[in-house]
Parts: sequence; structure tokens; C-alpha cells
Amino acid sequence: MQLGALVPFGDIGGDPQTVRDYAQGMEAMGYDFLEAPDHVLGANAASRPDWEAGRNTSEDLFHDPFVLLSYLSGVAPRLGFSTGVLIVAQRQTALVAKQAACLDVLCKGRFRLGIGVGWNEVEFVGLNENFHNRGRRSEEQVQVMQALWKQDHVIFKGKYHTIDDAGINPRPASGRVPVWYGGHHEKTLPRIAKWGDGWMPNAYPPDQTALNIFGDLHRLTEAEGRDP
Repeated sequence: MQLGALVPFGDIGGDPQTVRDYAQGMEAMGYDFLEAPDHVLGANAASRPDWEAGRNTSEDLFHDPFVLLSYLSGVAPRLGFSTGVLIVAQRQTALVAKQAACLDVLCKGRFRLGIGVGWNEVEFVGLNENFHNRGRRSEEQVQVMQALWKQDHVIFKGKYHTIDDAGINPRPASGRVPVWYGGHHEKTLPRIAKWGDGWMPNAYPPDQTALNIFGDLHRLTEAEGRDP
């Protein structure tokens, strides 16, 4: 078993020395990995009286996870790193593949890409992406990224992406970046079974519920011809 923790920006802030000390403290205590959350835009709750309590707003600080983890990989050389989770559907796919590959190279294979489909339509609008097909697009995004990590040159023609014999450089030394899915939507498990390397599930009660879900995931993974 490995132990990790999320960077608690709400508690410690985002000062460079503070986040460095936090990562080095985790490393010194024997933690295995550190996760970085992701939000690009925060809504102004003052102009939205119906904004749901507890949802992130413009008052909440979030460092860009690729920038933050690149910084921390140089000051905590034994820690692994993960996004927890990156909202991949609000970003350009090839760019995410490139950023993830560069981070994986710079931290010598200690990175995994945790992804989710997101909930904040404000971000999608501001980033000029479609909020309403984000789940379907994310399926194709993972296939595109995995091809770019593995192959020198990629020819891909899908519903949402076209790559005409091009590639990224550098690529991960292993030819892959582990992709872990976040969330609990009913379509998440089939996506993990087909393309994922792991799951970041939401909390489940201390009963049989989680074990039943894991059983479903095992069966779906085996049905795809993969080892759960």
C-alpha cells in the first residue's frame, strides 16, 4: 500500500516556500505521493446568488498542477506525483499529452495523470470548450494521449480529434503515463475498464457498497481482456 495526500491550498495557501516545505515534510515522513487539485477559473459567487454552497469560487487558490508538480519534483526527489484530478475535457488534448509527458520525464517516471470530467460549466465556457459532451470527448482524449505517449508519430481521425502524422517530443521513457479516473458516474467504470490504470473513487460508506462496486469493475475489466 502507498500513502499520499492532496496539497491543502485552503489550509496552507500557495506560497512557494510553504508548498515546498509541505512536500518535503511529506517526503521526510515516508509518504509515497502528493496530489495536486485543478481549477482554472473560479466563479464570482457574488454575482451568482444561487451558487451552491461548498463549490469552489474565485476566492479559492489553485496552482496549475503541471507547474506546481514540476516545481515540487525538483525539491522532493523521492515523492511520486499525481493530478487529483485534472479536468481534461476543458483542455486541448495534445497539449495535455505534452505537459504530462514532460512532467513524467522531468520527475523520472514518478507521475500519474488523474483525470475527471468536471462539474463547473463556468470554466468550460471560459476555456471555449463544450460542457455538455465532456464525458464523450474525454473517452477519445485518453485514446489520443495514449497514442501520443507511445508512438513517435500518430495518425488519428476521430469524432473530436484529428492528428495528421505528428508526435510529441519528449515522450515518457516507458511509452505511457498511467491514467487514473476520478469520479463515480455510471459511465466511469467502463472507461476505466477499457483505458484506465486506476481509479480515484469518491468516498463510500463502511459497508458492502464499495466491495460491490469493485466487483463490478473487476468484471468489466476482465470483459475487456485486461487484468484487473
